[in-house]
Amino acid sequence: MPLDYRNPQGGQAEIALLRVPARGKNPIGSLVLNPGGPGFGGTDHAAITAAVWATSPITERFDLVGFDPRGVGASTPALDCYTDAERDRGARLSSIPAGIDDWTERDTRRLVEQCAGRSGGKRVLAHVGTRDVARDMDVLRQALGDEKLSFAGTSYGTRLGAVYAEMFPEKVRALVLDGAMDPRAGTRERRVQQATGMQAAFERLAASCATKQDCPLGTDPKHATKVFQKLVRPLIGKPARTSDGRGLTFEQAVEGVTAAMYTEALWPVAIAGIAELKSGKGDTLLKLRDSYHGRTADGVYPDSLEATLAINCLDEERHTPKQEMAMNRAWFKAAPFTDHGRPVKEARDGCEHWPVKPTLGYPYATDIEGLPGTLTVSVTGDPITPHEGGINLAKELGGSLLTVEGERHGAILAANACVNEAVAAYLIDLKSPAEGARCKL
Repeated sequence: MPLDYRNPQGGQAEIALLRVPARGKNPIGSLVLNPGGPGFGGTDHAAITAAVWATSPITERFDLVGFDPRGVGASTPALDCYTDAERDRGARLSSIPAGIDDWTERDTRRLVEQCAGRSGGKRVLAHVGTRDVARDMDVLRQALGDEKLSFAGTSYGTRLGAVYAEMFPEKVRALVLDGAMDPRAGTRERRVQQATGMQAAFERLAASCATKQDCPLGTDPKHATKVFQKLVRPLIGKPARTSDGRGLTFEQAVEGVTAAMYTEALWPVAIAGIAELKSGKGDTLLKLRDSYHGRTADGVYPDSLEATLAINCLDEERHTPKQEMAMNRAWFKAAPFTDHGRPVKEARDGCEHWPVKPTLGYPYATDIEGLPGTLTVSVTGDPITPHEGGINLAKELGGSLLTVEGERHGAILAANACVNEAVAAYLIDLKSPAEGARCKL
């Protein structure tokens, strides 16, 4: 692909993909996939999806195609900002939440230089946004031989799918958008929505815990946040012991619990990790944190979350230090279980010195003409992309909404018969679920 579509001769990006052929003899075409992020690769995701949908009519009628978006995974040039040692020491990947170790202006200047130096230069950093990837996806559609695009995206993948629909509505056949990002919400509003969803999920986790004997968060879920803070805030000055000698910091403990919120199945693991903290141990929460970061046992990190940072610098709105501080305070107010208890004295947007301005724009994917029916799938208890965002995306696209009752982020790979049936009917026969349709996990 051209690195810069306005200058097709000015360098290229190579896009890695993996295609799992359809099981049947009469495939409809390709189903292009995106797992989210931004920054997560789609090649492995295609194999995982094929395994989950092994007996689904979807894999009988479609080639599954996963691709690593430009800058991500095996695609080149790849986004890379930190060494593994820096990641182990807690390298900053976001300005939310902040307060313990805030970025300074010197830090944000250094961030751009490090990312550019390790990723192929500032021109690479200028061309990894969602609108660049949407253009790549249309070239990919043509290379696959599909007249129109069939796409299934989760989380950030719903932003990518919606932006493709905005840019190429006449080239859309079918869009499944799972765990939707709200196209109406700017960066501040969406982050507060996310923080609110995470706090609600934490409180549901605490309520589940309270029904068990020896719950480390106590028997009253209303006090669970204070109990949790009492356990994790001391880690700011003294990390908990871990068997590998690294220790568990405050930020890592919060990340570990947050990682468990992606699916209710991990709640017991997080509760066990919180219980360990009472004896000064942090192994379980550190393992949860490492799983989210993709850290291997020998200390190697993928660049996925570094790619998330760089891509968001082109997708998210920029803020002044004053606005950034206000946003951080709003985050802690909405998600007090993450609050370190120290005043937010300074906060800066990590992207403030990025070589170009953001390219996405808010709101996006609105007032699209000529778009066929789409399917948005939204879980009522989704802590990462709250249900409200799914409702808003379905309305903006004028498509159908499948509401899924449950506690997890996204639902199309939850191996739920009701969800599977609705998604298959839509993708294969373009039959949308009835208004008000619901499934239960």
